[in-house]
Amino acid sequence: MWLPRISSTTVTVLLLAQTGLLLFLVSRPRPMSPVGGEERVHVLVLSSWRSGSSFVGQLFSQHPDVFYLMEPAWHVWAALSQGSAPALHMAVRDLVRSVFLCDMDVFDAYLPWRRNLSDLFQWAVSRALCSPPACSAFQRGAISSEAVCKPLCARRPFSLAQEACRSYSHVVLKEVRFFNLEVLYPLLTDPALNLRIVHLVRDPRAVLRSREQTAKALARDNGIVLGTNGTWVEADPGLRVVREVCRSHVRIAEAATRKPPPFLHGRYRLVRFEDLARAPLPEIRELYSFAGLSLTPQLEAWIHNITHGSGPGARREAFKTTSRDALNVSQAWRHTLPFAKIHRVQELCAGALQLLGYRPVFSEDEQRDLALDLVLPRGPSSFSWASSISMRPGP
Repeated sequence: MWLPRISSTTVTVLLLAQTGLLLFLVSRPRPMSPVGGEERVHVLVLSSWRSGSSFVGQLFSQHPDVFYLMEPAWHVWAALSQGSAPALHMAVRDLVRSVFLCDMDVFDAYLPWRRNLSDLFQWAVSRALCSPPACSAFQRGAISSEAVCKPLCARRPFSLAQEACRSYSHVVLKEVRFFNLEVLYPLLTDPALNLRIVHLVRDPRAVLRSREQTAKALARDNGIVLGTNGTWVEADPGLRVVREVCRSHVRIAEAATRKPPPFLHGRYRLVRFEDLARAPLPEIRELYSFAGLSLTPQLEAWIHNITHGSGPGARREAFKTTSRDALNVSQAWRHTLPFAKIHRVQELCAGALQLLGYRPVFSEDEQRDLALDLVLPRGPSSFSWASSISMRPGP
């Protein structure tokens, strides 16, 4: 799809304005802690499209101590779609910082002057925006429903998002628009933030299968990833976007695990979607512990229900968190993708497969054999990589 082009000068001016806003915010006094006096915790769920990040986002969103927003930087990419992902990193980071500090004025650059909660991208998946003080569709400790929240809370004033944010001990944001870890170093060293990073990854072969089901919805983002200067990219037969996503996960994981800077110690956790699918409750307990949260009986029952549904979920539910068979979802690609395509993904993402602990397959028989475990065990400090390359048949 072709869009009218915005000049590079306009994009530069907008980015400089955003930088100026960051400098202004840095000079402001640290915001008050939530009720109770404890320091607010900030958690960034760092992932990529179609990697289970909506599910992980809901694990945080439904917690009664969490204010959650899904991809607030969607607004940056929507407004500056002629830019490339690296060029927009600074604007995305600055917006994320402001939201972590519950300063919603940062959206002035991206939203209409008169706005409601419903002007925020995917606002209704945030339990905090569906419960007091933002809205009264649900009690603060209840499990919320997007379908119920939308008609009851859509016209609530946007200013209530800031009020709600400041009433929680944890602010959690899910983002898919960072492609290296270094761009986040200013946030990790910012004295106004108490930031922890959850790096969520998924088998690239499963990612590809899911992306193919949602190609049209990802077309604009694909164009930004590939730096097409505003041209949307729906069809990607060369799998260029998947390759860039794999490269970004390798860059992030290596920066965090191979001679990481001291300020990252104890503040980065790599999570594989497949591990969550296989053992939801133990993995989620560890995830909550990392974020300084506890698992309540109500949440435990809800997690069991949404991970033990029937089937992989309908295509129309691709961007929703509904009750599904989590293990079935994680292995669906083994039934549906042609082996030639899997082979190509394995070539493009060989480094990611090895670093993150996914075993390649070398034939269609291996692909279909569900008794062959393709998720390798994790070592004590990183993912172990039992050399399946040595098992590869000769040419």
